[in-house]
Amino acid sequence: MLSMHVDDEKNWKASECTVTEPSTIRRAISAASIGNVAEWYDFGVYAFFEPTIQKVFFSNLSHTMGEIATFGLFAVAFLIRPLGGMFFGPLADRIGRNRVLAATMILMALGTFAIGCIPSQESIGILAPLLLLLARLVQGFSTGGEYGSAMTFIAEYAPDRRRGYLGSWLEFGTFTGYLLGAIVVTVAGVALSEQQLLDWGWRLPFFLALPLGLVGVYLRSQLAETPAFAALEQEAEDREKQHRASQTAKDILGLWPYVLVCMGLALAWNVPNYMLTSYMPTYVTQTLPMMQHSGGISPTASQVLQIVVMVLALLAIPLIGRLSDRFGRKPFGLIGSVGLVVLALPMILLIRSQSEVAVFSGLLIMGLLLICFSATMPSTLPALFPTNIRASGLSISFNVSVSLFAGTTSVVVGSLVAYTGDLNWPAYYLMIAGVIGAVSLLVIREPNGTSMWGSPPAAASEAEAHDLVQSPGASHASTGLGIALPVVPTPRQII
Repeated sequence: MLSMHVDDEKNWKASECTVTEPSTIRRAISAASIGNVAEWYDFGVYAFFEPTIQKVFFSNLSHTMGEIATFGLFAVAFLIRPLGGMFFGPLADRIGRNRVLAATMILMALGTFAIGCIPSQESIGILAPLLLLLARLVQGFSTGGEYGSAMTFIAEYAPDRRRGYLGSWLEFGTFTGYLLGAIVVTVAGVALSEQQLLDWGWRLPFFLALPLGLVGVYLRSQLAETPAFAALEQEAEDREKQHRASQTAKDILGLWPYVLVCMGLALAWNVPNYMLTSYMPTYVTQTLPMMQHSGGISPTASQVLQIVVMVLALLAIPLIGRLSDRFGRKPFGLIGSVGLVVLALPMILLIRSQSEVAVFSGLLIMGLLLICFSATMPSTLPALFPTNIRASGLSISFNVSVSLFAGTTSVVVGSLVAYTGDLNWPAYYLMIAGVIGAVSLLVIREPNGTSMWGSPPAAASEAEAHDLVQSPGASHASTGLGIALPVVPTPRQII
């Protein structure tokens, strides 16, 4: 492993540590997580309503082309996410994490609400899918700034010894939002006829995003800025903001190995994420029955199985997050990566059998491997970048990876299955993601228990602060995770 940037190492005193009251930390975690609830509520609704959306907006296309077009609109939002990251990430490093999170929350809620207002293709023709595209672009732009800033927000509020557990609650919000979307769609499918869904019922879940977003904005408006950013801003108040902005791109490029590792881990985390949450509902209820000429399982049964899997994953995320504070992030990440390589094909073969027990087993394996990343990556990725460019570096790296490789999972895998006839493509895609994740994890140090790069140690009490600075190996700031590459020049680590 590469030695750390020795010029950033420092022996801290207890009086220099950041101490944040547990009640403040809890409010910060809740406020950050609510954004993920809103974001993934939309994804859950869109994924489970895919057949209905296809009929509403692409009624003139064949089933296969309509499916690809619907997933294409799902994926196109990810293509603009890097632009959102490039805009909101540097903005969060200049004006603060909290203000950016409020802005992205408003944009996200408005974009989702707008989808529910769009007339069908039968009513306004080609304008309908174009308006849907516009709404998806608004969502993608806001999401590009949301997730990286939220990870940064939680990581900077969390004490060093509880960062894994507290960071895992961000993904608890993700799964909660998706689960909420799945439940709403399932209830709508049971309570309404197919014609009622096509006429107006599909719109209701999208309308619910607006009040959910307003709650999120209110919660976030009640919080102060993160201690790490507040300290950085105080030290940098004599510097010109324009100079800091112009240096951001250069600084991020100077940390290119960390950018590549962040992208690799984001890919390994999000490919199974989108495979499970956005592609599997269609794969199970439409693709398999059509290509295997079998009856398959009903959409309602598929939704119930997905809901059960998500509930189990939801309950396990904080547990794994807490365990990662004891045993480290890397062991769980490697379990997820190796598991994808070894178990991807067996889990897809189980799902292909089309019995409810086998489908549930395959989805559960995928979900358990996914949470090995979901519970640990929110506390791992922010540690790759120093405080002054953390939101920028994380937002850009994360969103470029998600937009190119993970968010396009549904449309890429769906197209490969359609044009090759090989129903095992989901497994191949997961195996590639697992290999990339394992390689990325092997070249970094264990981040557990270290303070954030460019920030003093963080604690939840004065006693914990004294203990931190006296613990061997924990009395200096983390200076990156030690990638096994030539030493990278450190850009303005503490302004």
